Amino acid sequence: MIMNQNEFSTFDLGLATVLITLGYELLKLDKSNPKKVRFVFKREKNIEQTMTDYFNDKIKLPAQTLFNNQKNLKSRLYSGA
Repeated sequence: MIMNQNEFSTFDLGLATVLITLGYELLKLDKSNPKKVRFVFKREKNIEQTMTDYFNDKIKLPAQTLFNNQKNLKSRLYSGA
């Protein structure tokens, strides 16, 4: 994870999908590295705790919503958005 004061970022597609599903604001997709994309979110209250819960398998979300958000995020990755 690369973090600064106003942003929270991750290279993990699964975590990015969970954050979007939970309503965190995706600011941009950083494609400066041709081998991977960095998902940059607005730093909001509890985002680090959400990340911890994700890695500890403590998040429960509606599967269809999660997969639809992942599909939409992948579309953004490949469309150049």
